[in-house]
Formats: sequence, C-alpha cells, structure tokens
Amino acid sequence: MTIQQAQRQLDVQILGMLDYQAAWELQRHLVSQRSAETIPDTLVLLEHPATYTIGRSGGHEHLLVSPESLQQRGAALIEVDRGGDITYHGPGQLVGYPILQIRDHGRDLHQYLRMLEEVIIELLAEYGLSARRFPGYTGVWVGECKIAAIGVRSNTRGVTSHGFALNVTTNLDDFAAIVPCGIHDYGVTSLADLLPVAPALSDVQQRIIRIFIRVFDLNLLKPA
Repeated sequence: MTIQQAQRQLDVQILGMLDYQAAWELQRHLVSQRSAETIPDTLVLLEHPATYTIGRSGGHEHLLVSPESLQQRGAALIEVDRGGDITYHGPGQLVGYPILQIRDHGRDLHQYLRMLEEVIIELLAEYGLSARRFPGYTGVWVGECKIAAIGVRSNTRGVTSHGFALNVTTNLDDFAAIVPCGIHDYGVTSLADLLPVAPALSDVQQRIIRIFIRVFDLNLLKPA
C-alpha cells in the first residue's frame, strides 16, 4: 500500500443500539484522535433509543409537546452542537457519524453535505427509489417527504462529527411530537413505507459502507 493510500483509509465501527449521550461522548473522543492524526477517517454506524435532538439552528418552538411528556414516553430531549433544527432518532433508523478530516478530501463543509446526500441518494437508488435533494434544505427526499436528515459539525481542525439519520423501519408516528427539521410543509417517510418489504438494517449498513468509500474515495481499513 502506498503512503497516499494509507492516508485515505476508513475505519468503520458498527455499534448497534447506543444511548445518544454515550455516542456523543464517543464522537468527541474520536474527533480528538482524528484531529491529532492518531486514527484514520472513521464512520460510526448505529441506532439510538428514542431521542429528540435540537441543533444550533433550532429551538423549542418546533417541539410540539412538553419535555415532561417526552420523559413520560421514555424519550430523551438533548440540545447538541451540530447544525440544523430539531430531529428525532429512534429504533429502526440508521444513524451515521463520519469523523473525517475534510481537508484530506479537498472539500469545504457545504460540499461535504452534498457528498453525504449523494451517499444516501445512491443507496436509495439501489432499492429502486428515486431520491433527490430539495432546494433550500439539507437532507434527502423521496417525492415530497424527507427520508434522511443531515446535520454536521466541523471543529477548528476541519474534523467532522454528527452526520446523517436514514429512516429504515423507524416509527414515523414519533415525528408527530416535532416539526421535523423545522419544516412545516412537508412530511417524513421511511424505506418501510416506500418498499413492499423493508430491508434489514444490516443490509442497509453494508450497502452504505460500500457507497460511502466510493463517494469519498477511501479504502476500507478492515471488513466491517
């Protein structure tokens, strides 16, 4: 392997169900390591238990129920340091946290967002779905409904955290507690809603890894 190839490796961590706060702490640890160049680019794939997160662009005005009501349902409400407004995470949703050095890819943050969208668009095409970007918004849409939310952060060293959330078999009723991403006029959807048979999360994970390394021109460090 050449030096250039070694610098373009991707480590993938598939963690299953993980509490949001624990995952956030893991991201901070990985960002610190990537900033110090002690680890390669890393993609963390997981699910969260029911959690509502509010990004830097959001506020409680798009939360349609009381925090106490969420607590009674067993759902967490957390203000986080990513971009974007309020969103929902829950079982059946594939969440991806890329910890990447953007400068290694010659990209700025806006282009990085478009690349994340491209990964999801190409993934959905493999399931026969025509997905698209929606002018003026970040994320991926099928028809008039959003299927993947994207919200990221980049530190002063150009290392990313947070990422994307793709609805696979997510219970869409849980989005009724919020105005998803602060967008009033459009709904949300999932692979389970759009396909005759929903794919297994493991299948979606393996496909997204393959597409991710192609879009970002990386080499898989080890089998995921």
